[in-house]
Amino acid sequence: MEQTIPTQTLTYYSRRKVDIPNTEQWTIQSHLERRTYRIMAARPVGDPPPDGYPVIYLLDGNSVFGTMVEALRLQCRRPDKSGVMPAIVVGIGYETNDPYPPERFYDLTPIPSKEFRKLSAGVPEPEQGGAEAFLQFIEKELKPQIESEFPIDRRRQTLFGHSLGGLFTLYALFSKPESFQYYIAGSPSLHWNQEYMLELERNFVAQAKEKPVHARVLFGVGELEKSHECRNSDRARSLTERLTDIPVDIGVKAEYKEFENEGHVSVLPILVSRALRFVLNPDHQD
Repeated sequence: MEQTIPTQTLTYYSRRKVDIPNTEQWTIQSHLERRTYRIMAARPVGDPPPDGYPVIYLLDGNSVFGTMVEALRLQCRRPDKSGVMPAIVVGIGYETNDPYPPERFYDLTPIPSKEFRKLSAGVPEPEQGGAEAFLQFIEKELKPQIESEFPIDRRRQTLFGHSLGGLFTLYALFSKPESFQYYIAGSPSLHWNQEYMLELERNFVAQAKEKPVHARVLFGVGELEKSHECRNSDRARSLTERLTDIPVDIGVKAEYKEFENEGHVSVLPILVSRALRFVLNPDHQD
């Protein structure tokens, strides 16, 4: 005998936007070039340590801020088990929902280049060459604001960048190494501004011999990137080897990590997780 299933009236409650806990965002306009940035910040729950929290400055905040904040929130609950201590995350992005807006080409490239060739039909070549002004904005304007509002440990500051952000991360390391103590260069676009970056690297090494720096550098790439025509995996590996060959007393420690079966974009979540252990290990106080 067929049973009759009673109908049930579903009750729908009001819906609202899903927010990431303990985060906020605002806009800021740079004084030097009047460029507008969306700043996203996340802080841990609870009282800060006596020296303040480590801080991670995250480039391309539109694309990866949520990924890093959630990865950190889950892992920092037990630093003794995870090797990840609580930290503040500051994402630097733009006033759009596009994960990779064209404005980034200007901020993340040191000098204009014609190496950017693969454009869709009708798409103009993006403006380039604003890395110096962008780094000055981070150092002279953004950092002071963050440090005035959040308890920051200035001895544990990280810059995280991927792709063109990885290129900018290395630009910052070579041109102003004292800005951060940890540099994460994910799949860095080292085919851009090649001669310029090599010259910066040579100057960096020469100056470090006179005034040692204290920087830990992590290169992270996807295994599947090795077949790309730009050969940035090879370039990143070679740069890691050159930095590793620098005398120990100069103070640079570099690591290269290749992630199995990951490509240029899919490598980001796993690199974020690896980077957290690299920069927030409570046993690394150097």
